[in-house]
Amino acid sequence: MTFIHFNPVREFENITKEFNQILRNISAPENKPRISFQKFNPRVDILEDEANVYFEIELAGVPKDKAAITVNEENIITIKGSKEFERKDEVKTCCKNERAYGDFSRSFQLPDNTDNSKIEAKYENGVLFLTIPKREQVKPKEQTITIN
Repeated sequence: MTFIHFNPVREFENITKEFNQILRNISAPENKPRISFQKFNPRVDILEDEANVYFEIELAGVPKDKAAITVNEENIITIKGSKEFERKDEVKTCCKNERAYGDFSRSFQLPDNTDNSKIEAKYENGVLFLTIPKREQVKPKEQTITIN
């Protein structure tokens, strides 16, 4: 026999979302553009191997000089910057805008064993790549203790 977990709260949330979408669609006149500006929140992948921690941050449309990386004393890395809204052709009317703009800030706790003085950053094709080396863990030396 197969059991299916039913969560009535989740089903109600889905119905509420669908109902709100229907209301948005019928409340806006057809001849009026539906424009909403979303806050830019770059996507981040964090990877790790034995030697390094890697960050890949999508920053398409963000100039290199509009992004900054800091690491504080609590070992928290912060990537912040700004993606500015630009319209090169003022004649066109915007009917739909799905791209996000504005200031952004993403912070992540780094592992304790990272060597933050050797972080490497590379910006390529709209993606910021960070390589954060790990410090070699000091292995305790075996020591013989003389019993008196």
